[in-house]
Amino acid sequence: MSPNFIDKLYVAQQACPTCPSQKELINFFEELLGALFPHFSQRKFTSPQEFHHHLQKLQLQLEQLLVRNPFQQEKEVSEVSATFFEGLPELYQKLEQDVTGIFEGDPAAKSRTEVISTYPGFYTIAAHRVAHELYLQGVDLLPRIISEYAHSRTGIDIHPGATIGSFFCIDHGTGVVIGETTIIGDHVKVYQGVTLGALSVDKKDAKTKRHPTIGNNTVIYAGATILGGKTEIGHDCVIGGNVWLTQSVPPYSKVYYQAKMNNDSGDTDTIIFKGGIG
Repeated sequence: MSPNFIDKLYVAQQACPTCPSQKELINFFEELLGALFPHFSQRKFTSPQEFHHHLQKLQLQLEQLLVRNPFQQEKEVSEVSATFFEGLPELYQKLEQDVTGIFEGDPAAKSRTEVISTYPGFYTIAAHRVAHELYLQGVDLLPRIISEYAHSRTGIDIHPGATIGSFFCIDHGTGVVIGETTIIGDHVKVYQGVTLGALSVDKKDAKTKRHPTIGNNTVIYAGATILGGKTEIGHDCVIGGNVWLTQSVPPYSKVYYQAKMNNDSGDTDTIIFKGGIG
């Protein structure tokens, strides 16, 4: 290697003395998840005092990670860490509701323990809810590292900025993509290959709502693509498999494709709307 190349790498090292360690951040997330759900824990605690001390250590770890995060907004790291841990009871309640949503939404689920231990949808939504809380406090980079780690493990890609309601169910999950400004209501069920994305990827639109809004009690089947910040799917809708939507749908609608015979060119696909009350 040339001396110039070595010097270039050395300068880069010096320019990033506080870059957060991805390994340390992932270890923090895994330890936190293990504290919330013993199914993921590698530790055995012998007393409440020992467990409380463990949580205090996790809070200190988060502070150290925040100190090393060069993109954090002007905020005291101790304040961010304390706020995050004060919100753990509510975060835990949301995750318990997600377990319920998956368990009740999938006939194949035999127990809540099975959902927690084996379902990629639960693991990813757990990562998202942790990342989202940090995102809401204005922390950059760290939430993305957590979400991309979950993405690499499960094939489910949820931006930490997405707003997701309670009792969220991702069934199977592989290939699901949920964009940054997506808003999802309560009791929504999403199958594999669903994309909730943007119509435009222009950088000038970065601060606008680019992704759809999904109403309560909606089911979105495999392969459906719903795009656009102005696209709103009303509550209690069913979006069929492989449907492509860039327009809003009223509540209680069913949207699906149906093959229609064309004598000249064979089968053609037609989009069908049914219902639409409201």
